[in-house]
Amino acid sequence: MEIISFDPAYRDDFKNLNLAWLNKFFWVEPHDEEVLGNPEKYIIKTGGNIFFIKDKEKIIGTVALMKIEESVFELTKMAISPKYQGRKMGQKLMEHSLYFAKNQGWKYLIIYSNRKLENAIYIYKKSGFKEIPIEENNPYTRGDIKMRLDLS
Repeated sequence: MEIISFDPAYRDDFKNLNLAWLNKFFWVEPHDEEVLGNPEKYIIKTGGNIFFIKDKEKIIGTVALMKIEESVFELTKMAISPKYQGRKMGQKLMEHSLYFAKNQGWKYLIIYSNRKLENAIYIYKKSGFKEIPIEENNPYTRGDIKMRLDLS
């Protein structure tokens, strides 16, 4: 298994893994459709990145770091193929993303999530994220928790 950065060849994997995850636990919101439909515009060209876990030739997981403002990024769109869940793939992506973000010299990362995703919240807390107040107009109607990790 290896972790690789975004390549347009994996655009559909990014979208399909996330759509499967969203449809399993929640629903697809307009903000999701925009970002998943054009990751180059919303993530890559603004200075973010998308990582994939690759098992041989198959993409089995993904996560994105999307720019919010200068040196502030959202860790978002993390999804693991159901067949590979429970094997710490999400933690591997998290570790890689944090290493990358720290090396970029960014100030902090934020995450929007939902409290029913107990395993995800556990991983975020284990990685050092702390809960902060969530704004009323957050980008996700399903979001009921916001977390932050200071990187410097």
